[in-house]
Amino acid sequence: MKRMRVLCGVVVVLSMATSGVMTAQAPSATTQADSPVATFANSTPWEYGALVQGGVGLEQRTNFSFFLVGGHLGKVLTPQLGTGRFRGNVEYSVEVFPFWQSYTPTFQRIRCTGVNVGCSAPYTVGGTYTGVSITPIQVRWNFTHGTRFMPWVEAAGGVVWTNHKYPAVGDLDPTDPTQTGPAADTSVWNFTPQGGVGFHYFLKPRRSVDFSVNGVHISSASLGDKNPGVNVSLQMSVGYTWWK
Repeated sequence: MKRMRVLCGVVVVLSMATSGVMTAQAPSATTQADSPVATFANSTPWEYGALVQGGVGLEQRTNFSFFLVGGHLGKVLTPQLGTGRFRGNVEYSVEVFPFWQSYTPTFQRIRCTGVNVGCSAPYTVGGTYTGVSITPIQVRWNFTHGTRFMPWVEAAGGVVWTNHKYPAVGDLDPTDPTQTGPAADTSVWNFTPQGGVGFHYFLKPRRSVDFSVNGVHISSASLGDKNPGVNVSLQMSVGYTWWK
């Protein structure tokens, strides 16, 4: 519950900030009729693009950082719904990051077969983790009252695989089996529920640059023996999108 409250709090604050952007961009009816946003407001286009994403951990993970490179594919599912500044449409999309890295502190640990029995020599864990991430469920509400700015709010869920069990755990205490015992390890698979806000800015009728800020939670859901996870990270992305 604490994790979800933190994540929801980040999304609410960011949503309020986005609402301010929307208000500043409210166009006249004549301008809106000729705007790139109005072109897609009552249609159901495809959009695809490339993006770069990076961020940092929060709470107990402020010494964690992230860098991702990938692509985005989305489909608007509905015509424009509602009225006023909150009118918009629903979009479903998928993001794939074939390059995913997390940079974490390094430290020494040992592994024992029992309490103070059969312990290894100290070795280093942590450091740079490389992997692949996919977000197959991403639902957006696109606000369509603008001219060139089209803000959105989104909720999403994904999974990440890393080349080593993430994040690292353990210490040098042979009497603590929770940190040095045979079951003191995590998982190479983690889930990434997330939510945030962003916007498209149309440079051309079918081309936009994109910015977003997401709160991302990373957890193995106890697929490993231990699940320390990353309660919340704040990640920002910049991208370029083609619209069909």
